[in-house]
Amino acid sequence: MLKISRKLSLLLVLTLVLSLIIPFSFVSAEENDSVQITIVHTNDTHARVKEGKYDGMGFAKLATKINDLRKTNPNMLVLDAGDAFHGQTIASLVEGESIVEIMNTIGYDAMAAGNHDFNYGQDRLVELSNMANFPILAANVLKDDESILDKYTIKEIGGVKVGIFGLSTPETTYKTHPKNVEGLNFKDPAIVAQEMVDDLKDKTDVLVCLSHLGLDEASTYTSEYVVNKVDGIDIVVDGHSHSTLENGKKINDTLIVQAGEYDKNLGIVNFSYEDGEIKDLNASLFTKDEASEIKEDLDVVAVVEEIEKENDKVLSAVVGNTDFNLLGERQDVRTGETNLGNLITESMLKATKADVVLTNGGGIRASISPGEITKGDVITVLPFGNFIEVIKVKGSDIVKALEHGISDYPETKGAFPHIAGMTFEFDENKEAGNRVMEVKVNGKAINLDKTYKLATNDFLAAGGDNYSMFKGKETVTQLAGLDEIVMEHIKKYGVADAKVDGRIGLYTPKEKPALETYVVKPGDVLWKIGNKFKVSWEKLAKFNNLKNPNLILPGQELSIPQQ
Repeated sequence: MLKISRKLSLLLVLTLVLSLIIPFSFVSAEENDSVQITIVHTNDTHARVKEGKYDGMGFAKLATKINDLRKTNPNMLVLDAGDAFHGQTIASLVEGESIVEIMNTIGYDAMAAGNHDFNYGQDRLVELSNMANFPILAANVLKDDESILDKYTIKEIGGVKVGIFGLSTPETTYKTHPKNVEGLNFKDPAIVAQEMVDDLKDKTDVLVCLSHLGLDEASTYTSEYVVNKVDGIDIVVDGHSHSTLENGKKINDTLIVQAGEYDKNLGIVNFSYEDGEIKDLNASLFTKDEASEIKEDLDVVAVVEEIEKENDKVLSAVVGNTDFNLLGERQDVRTGETNLGNLITESMLKATKADVVLTNGGGIRASISPGEITKGDVITVLPFGNFIEVIKVKGSDIVKALEHGISDYPETKGAFPHIAGMTFEFDENKEAGNRVMEVKVNGKAINLDKTYKLATNDFLAAGGDNYSMFKGKETVTQLAGLDEIVMEHIKKYGVADAKVDGRIGLYTPKEKPALETYVVKPGDVLWKIGNKFKVSWEKLAKFNNLKNPNLILPGQELSIPQQ
């Protein structure tokens, strides 16, 4: 009996030990005490890969911070809310492949398709999704009733199943070139979001909407619009409006987060999953200022350097030739019309078929010398990665814009306007705000109340360089990068449009001709002198203050009034 009791005691001890071990190893997430999860996110980076050049921290420092956070908590997801593949030369020269390579190196888990991710065409976006080690999601984008990209993905993090579905803005139909989205149907994101919730709620523990919808009040389909119509979404990782939400925005039971633009911030969401519920959900931003204290990730640095070496070969490709200097020096483009400025604006006019074009001299950064014109030359002239936007404006807005652009003349000003489709004169001697005169659109006097389609760059369309009259205007369409449009124009038309034609004129008052003087001869009478110059004797007398018109003397000088 004693031996049996000892064996029984040993068995009980082993059972107790196993009971303490097994639950933590094999139970479901719902039964677990707590799982800490971190989601890091970016949006609207627009290929701003390197630190400092465009005010962002750069992808190499993003990677360093992500890796540091991953060491602290391996239960992590890395997400991007779209507009990553276009905006800078490092991306556009290889149609986005370079950005996929960098994002693969960082270790992204999923991405939403932004409107500018379609800039190379829908087929190219599908190719990029196949190159990526992560899915590019767009549940509401269909072609012939079939999705062209993945609708969703499910990631298991620390035993917690996180469902992630993607939404793309229906504004893509006019915020990229129409040919890029030909045949595509961008469905109402709220309707599709409800379908995704219904499909995924029983398959997942946490549901994330990865959206490129934004929070712009001028937009119809925003992330807030979706959240107000659809229950069951825990977190919306958002993009498109370039909004900086320091601690996110809570609507009902859903947290919306967005990290600004151009990798100026890395968004961080932390929460715990316990007893089938999300707890302690909070959002914060790691800023570019904080990033100044950390080192760059060497793996990402190496990838970027290799990409740049390959790009240098592409930059040497010839797109055209010029027999004369294309003038883009700072002093010239910020104070007047130049042949290079006109080449750029004519490129925009032909590409957009807008009524008028206005871009800023501050965006033109170099001249092009006679000889071969390379891709690198054009990009040196236009280095900011701006894309073209066509907006609706009133004639009065155009006049205000021109007044603003020449307000500091003759001082240099980055906002100085370069134009196409219109002409104007201005009087530098008048006060600022009242200098512009004789504005003509396609040869006809501008109608202040008429609505015109104006092509500009996205910087000015957003109110940049204090062109506040453009901010918030209705967008007609958005096209590819300005540098790409100029390259295509040079390939097709050469530099025929690179000429100064007086579309911007500096008003000079016409000098009054000198008064003609007549010397009275013997026998002259006033009415005969008047007949000679086709003016009445009465007017002649009044003009010369003659007290007695009948008394004029030989040798007397008479001034002849102008006709």
